[in-house]
Amino acid sequence: MKKLLSRFLLVAFLTPLCLAAAHAAEEGGEGGGTPHYPLKHPEHEDWSFAGPFGTYDRGQLQRGLKVYRQVCSACHSLDLVAFRTLTDLGYSEAQVKALAAEYEIEAGPDDDGNMYMRPGIPSDYFPAPFENPEQAAASNNGAAPPDLSLMAKARGITRGFPTFIFDMFTQYQEGGPDYIHALLTGYEDPPEGENVPVGSYYNPYFANAAALAMAPPLSEGIVAYDDGAPETVDQYAKDISAFLMWTAEPKLEARKQLGLTVMVFLVILTALVYLTKKSVYASKRD
Repeated sequence: MKKLLSRFLLVAFLTPLCLAAAHAAEEGGEGGGTPHYPLKHPEHEDWSFAGPFGTYDRGQLQRGLKVYRQVCSACHSLDLVAFRTLTDLGYSEAQVKALAAEYEIEAGPDDDGNMYMRPGIPSDYFPAPFENPEQAAASNNGAAPPDLSLMAKARGITRGFPTFIFDMFTQYQEGGPDYIHALLTGYEDPPEGENVPVGSYYNPYFANAAALAMAPPLSEGIVAYDDGAPETVDQYAKDISAFLMWTAEPKLEARKQLGLTVMVFLVILTALVYLTKKSVYASKRD
């Protein structure tokens, strides 16, 4: 009890100090000091897979796949995603087979030692849009577009004190999707006095600088939806963010179900241990 009280008092003492330090850092960045990226932190979006009981919205994942195929796949790869895993999105095996066949996959060598192209099959992985990183960089102003397979887990912006304390209780793990959505919707004109390099685009949500080489990839109506979902930049960004969360953690639902089962087991075990201890001590007193 004393340890718990001391920790509570320590948190209560440090919270205003940390908030003051964060506020001072923001003011320093705005006043011409050393900037801290991102210049703006992503807002917390409402995701179906959030929280300990969250699950993926299959319709949203299918829309996100559509956005990837029609927009993102021109520059970004999905090297770790096999076509066969798309059955988890609600597609039938026949649909997955037909989708895979739309891609040309390099195979071989043949009997003459030559490589050749063939239609994709479910066991294949999404092919990369470029043959090598050097070609990718040469086609994108010297900056090779990163693979998106694990992007939703690799690009989460760390939320500082004291927010992370609440995150432990809410099981917040959506920093990656929040960041991707903010980045895709956060392009804007640079403020007065901000020098943006030629070939770069100002985005205050970018984690590494004030501008990035990727032009705004989304625009209104660029992808047609069949389920009546809004064809807006915000909706596209949410759908592709959710899809990339699935590519980064396709077993998220199974992990949460296992965690819930373990917690229930521990609660029951604790109750049994308590009742056993109570029974043993009661028998000793008798």
